Amino acid sequence: MRKHSRLIFSLLTISMLLLVACGGGAAPTAAPAQPTATTAAAATDTPAAAQAMTETTSATTTTTAMTATTPATGTTAMTGTATMTETAAPTTTSAMTGTSAMTGTSAMTATSTTTGTTAASGPVIKATPGKAVKMVLLPKFLGIAVFDQAHDGAEEAAKELQNPEKLQFLGPTAADSVAGQIEIVTTAATQKVGAVMLSNNAGDQIVPAVKNAKAAGLKVVTWDSPIPTAEGEDIFVAQVDFNAIGKVMADMALDILGKDGGQFAILSASPDAANQNAWIAAMKEALKDPKYGKLKLLDIVYGNDEPEKSREQTLALVDKYPDMKLIMAPTSVAAPAASKALQDEGLCDKVKVSGLALPSEMLAYTKSGCAPEFALWSFVDLGYLTYYTTYLLASGQIEAKEGVTFEAGRMGKYTITKDPTRKSGLRILMGPFTIYNKDNIDKAK
Repeated sequence: MRKHSRLIFSLLTISMLLLVACGGGAAPTAAPAQPTATTAAAATDTPAAAQAMTETTSATTTTTAMTATTPATGTTAMTGTATMTETAAPTTTSAMTGTSAMTGTSAMTATSTTTGTTAASGPVIKATPGKAVKMVLLPKFLGIAVFDQAHDGAEEAAKELQNPEKLQFLGPTAADSVAGQIEIVTTAATQKVGAVMLSNNAGDQIVPAVKNAKAAGLKVVTWDSPIPTAEGEDIFVAQVDFNAIGKVMADMALDILGKDGGQFAILSASPDAANQNAWIAAMKEALKDPKYGKLKLLDIVYGNDEPEKSREQTLALVDKYPDMKLIMAPTSVAAPAASKALQDEGLCDKVKVSGLALPSEMLAYTKSGCAPEFALWSFVDLGYLTYYTTYLLASGQIEAKEGVTFEAGRMGKYTITKDPTRKSGLRILMGPFTIYNKDNIDKAK
């Protein structure tokens, strides 16, 4: 009997030592271990989106509860809390709980939740429809097909969200875009509008008007083209990552000109267009890579997003630079205008066009070889996402705060992040863009 008791005592002692080694020495009343590090990774999570991610890690904590039962005259329960910290990818969180009985059986369950590329700091917010919010969709100017498409997308979202207030689609002409945008924002502030959705064509000149609008209680969401300093802006809805566009344009130039490279020029919209300025800056940065060493940027000119002015600038470039082989036009007006000018003058064998444009307006030029390839994203989706974001913000359902995640109807989940392409400001990243050529342009929607 004494020998049997010693054996039991030895087994119990070994069990206790094992528990201590596993962290079992913690007091039974100890609170569950908390995560040792929490860093919110922020990006876009949507089936149609090209996703951006900040370099972050999140730590998860595993709590293991163990119970030991000994076959003595009574039952001795030993509980312990062990904390194991593991570093996980920003997009994955895991929780594990385990129970182990010293009688020789063990059970463990594990759950893992993966959220694509979105690591939100809170729940996913879904829109409550039917809120009355007066909203203005303000493009750079009226009469441009891509902005009409954005309007279509915004109207689609407005119908889904059952906003009883009619969406106002207001914009200046191309000739007075800067002054016209400032005037519309200023007027909106005096008319008790709830929010303005701005594709900024006035650079930082728009800031005083935007600040006044904010002081009057308006929400200001930019889309397509942000406020460079982000002053007065709540959130920027970015079509794609601006740095990525610069590299795509460099890649298209290299693909068109070939390994021997060549000289090219950029035909942009206006000097105040924040988005095009950012894309051009990103392309210049990309060109520093030795991969693009044989590409030479000659000049940057502006057609003010007017077809005739863009045509004039195209032909002026041809006259000024006889060895130029390519015109890169990061604007949906200049790209088809330049292509038409070269085609009309019989110059497509000498000079090619690329850039950002609507497939419907580039079909003939791509098929003929005048514009071998170009890129763009969906402006319908951009208008839709912008409206959803602004409605949620203006109706008080979300805050303009890093880490906030919401659901944007058919486009899925999005998270507000810091804008890595500007010194300050918040961003929602849509994406993706598509590169079009003669092989896929017929399939473009």
